[in-house]
Amino acid sequence: TKRTLGSGNLRVAVRVPDGEDYHEWLAANTVDFFNELSLLYGLVLDEGDGASKYKKAGEGFPPGFEYRWGDGNKPTIRVSAPEYVDYVLSWIEAQVDDEEIFPVDTDVPFPDNFEEYAQDIFKRMFRLFAILYHSFFADIEQLEAAAHLNTSFKHFFFYCKEF
Repeated sequence: TKRTLGSGNLRVAVRVPDGEDYHEWLAANTVDFFNELSLLYGLVLDEGDGASKYKKAGEGFPPGFEYRWGDGNKPTIRVSAPEYVDYVLSWIEAQVDDEEIFPVDTDVPFPDNFEEYAQDIFKRMFRLFAILYHSFFADIEQLEAAAHLNTSFKHFFFYCKEF
C-alpha cells in the first residue's frame, strides 16, 4: 500500500531549520524516530498477533535469517525477530537516556563522535522498519495503521538521505 498521512513535503521538513544547532536537530529527530518505532511495534504487540508468530531464532524476516544480539559486554546470542526488536529498542533507549551521549543541559556539548552514535542508532532503526514491514505489515493493515507506518518510514528515509 502507498497510503500516507498527507504530511506535506517531508524532503523540506527534514532539513535543519535556520538557526538550529545541527546536533540538537539530530538528537531531537533520533528521539522522535525512536518514539515512533516504539509506538508502532507496541501497537502490533498489543493488538495484533505480534511476536507470537515468530518465537524461534531464524523465524521472521527474512525466512531463515538468523538474528544475533551482542552488546559488547556479553557473548552474542541467537534471537528471534521480536527478541531482536526488544533488544534494539532497549539499547536505543539506553543510548538516548545516557546524558554523556545525549546531553540534556544546553551548556553541555555533544560528544565529538555523536554522529557515529546516531548512525549506529539509525542503522538499527532501519532494521526495525524492515521487520515491521516484512513480518507485521498484515497486522498493521488490519489495525488501519499502514498510513502511519508509511509516513513514519518516508520521513525516516528522507531524513537519512539528508544526513
